[in-house]
Amino acid sequence: MYIIFLGAPGSGKGTQAAYVAQELNLVHIASGDLFRQAVEQGTELGMQVKSYMEKGVLVPDQVTIQVVLERISAPDCEPGVVFDGFPRNLKQAEALDKALVQKAKAIDKVVYIRVPEEELIKRLSGRWVCRNCQTPYHAIDSPPKVWGRCDKCGGELYQRPDDTVEVVKKRLEVYFAQTAPLIGYYNRPGKLLEMDGKGSVAEVGERIIAALQQASV
Repeated sequence: MYIIFLGAPGSGKGTQAAYVAQELNLVHIASGDLFRQAVEQGTELGMQVKSYMEKGVLVPDQVTIQVVLERISAPDCEPGVVFDGFPRNLKQAEALDKALVQKAKAIDKVVYIRVPEEELIKRLSGRWVCRNCQTPYHAIDSPPKVWGRCDKCGGELYQRPDDTVEVVKKRLEVYFAQTAPLIGYYNRPGKLLEMDGKGSVAEVGERIIAALQQASV
């Protein structure tokens, strides 16, 4: 099976993609991880990726597509792949479809984890991190015992600049602008599975696995 996970920042997309890949014994491909691996390997492609990451800009479509297509050509991807963070726009989706057709494969299902915007803002803007040991906390879901201090090392908790309410809203605007066309693109051939992203990690994961199994019958 070739499965794509779509979901806004804070939807739990990455967590669920990893869970489903493990449950279905498929390779989990997260574009962010691929970029880091390419940089570590020091390949020509990796050096290109590094130059964009150091500037803090998005890696261009052409480079992103090349990195992902190189990875899915590996033998361990033959039984199937769970894509996480790719494709992020129509150009990438079309390039992926074209590459899979050449392998006589196709995307089977696209899981879109739907979470109301106010819930996404609450999840993302509530994140705090320990300055020393990087342990994450959440103001509502997993607060520290003493506010402002890490339970593990006593370090100071701080909020990353991209987790403030204003920046979170901007990130969501960008995401929805890029992803709305993708939802339509995959919905037309009937590949889209819209899943409710509210609930515990286990509850959402079980819903997704059940829907995928039902869809493949």
